[in-house]
Amino acid sequence: MNRHVVITGASSGIGAACAHAFEKEGDRLSLGARRHERLSAVSKTAFCSELDVTDKASVARFLQAAVDANGPIDLLINSAGLARGVEKIAEGTGEAWREMIETNVLGLLEVTRLVLPQMVARKTGHIVVIGSLAGHKAYIGGGVYCGSKRALQPICEAIRMETLGHNVRVTSVDPGLVETEFSIVRFRGDHKRADAVYAGTRPMHAADVADCVLWAANRPAHVNIDTIVVMPTDQASPQMVHRAT
Repeated sequence: MNRHVVITGASSGIGAACAHAFEKEGDRLSLGARRHERLSAVSKTAFCSELDVTDKASVARFLQAAVDANGPIDLLINSAGLARGVEKIAEGTGEAWREMIETNVLGLLEVTRLVLPQMVARKTGHIVVIGSLAGHKAYIGGGVYCGSKRALQPICEAIRMETLGHNVRVTSVDPGLVETEFSIVRFRGDHKRADAVYAGTRPMHAADVADCVLWAANRPAHVNIDTIVVMPTDQASPQMVHRAT
């Protein structure tokens, strides 16, 4: 389709899967991630650069370089995000909370606020936010992560209202259990704890979520997919997961 697609958090997981999906569509890609050394393995043809969404200067540099390389941005996929630990509120130190909020909320806002004006001026564009089932349903030990993801819902709603009439689409794709590096990051490299999250069940894969993003992005310009909540068949809520015995 020859769109310019910008993807944050593109070095692994859902971000990388989105890059693969849109590359097959013939789109021009600009990929950013803190672990930028991984990006060349995701795509050999995309513009790839370091991006820390919590650093304003890094965001500005990345977006300017992306536009210089591939032209005005048609589609922004906000995939950068993370969870840290499973602290209960009364047991938290605040360090992990700040990291999650700065990345999942403030980082997303920083990228989006720099992209939106050009979309409004051109009267075309699409913002996709990778949210989470956790933004709809809380669970023990995930209060702040859930809060950071729930915050994205009114942010998306506000963007839709603030850009109404400018042909800008806004979509939130909110997955449940997806087997990526998410749990490895959450448990700071503890693979045994991460593997236990998916043991005995059939989680989704990153490509399943990328399919949802691609479907939403490929609707006609007059159609906006507001929210997609997608879960594995074996999941009914964040903490209700069927596991084979």
